Amino acid sequence: MKIQIINGPNLNLLGKRETSIYGSQSFEDFLATLKKQFSDTTIEYYQSNVEGEIVNKLHEVGFSFDGIILNAGAYTHTSVAIHDAVGGIKTPVVEVHISNVYAREEFRHKSLITSKCAGMLTGFGMDGYVMALHYLTKIKKAV
Repeated sequence: MKIQIINGPNLNLLGKRETSIYGSQSFEDFLATLKKQFSDTTIEYYQSNVEGEIVNKLHEVGFSFDGIILNAGAYTHTSVAIHDAVGGIKTPVVEVHISNVYAREEFRHKSLITSKCAGMLTGFGMDGYVMALHYLTKIKKAV
């Protein structure tokens, strides 16, 4: 099984940025733990602050991977291009947000990409990625 995690803008600053919201762990440290926990799954990681690069990565893996976990960061609320890219690929996408977007500013309450995703996890911290992996593993086994 092959899963791609894609993180969007400012998520390269996890562990340093707004630790009261996002925690003090870097994504790289979390990823090492995640790979150990899901040792029978190939997990690849990509992060970009650039919208078009996220679209390109979705196109690149969207027909060959078993699942994609996407935290589009602020692009969640603004990007028709990412919405269209998720809608144009065959690989199932799970949208993840570390913070509870509905407990934050009102502009964060609307996701442009959820309608094209298999589902959305929000507010569970880094555990949202774990939950998404469990889901993607489960649906792959059901096929």
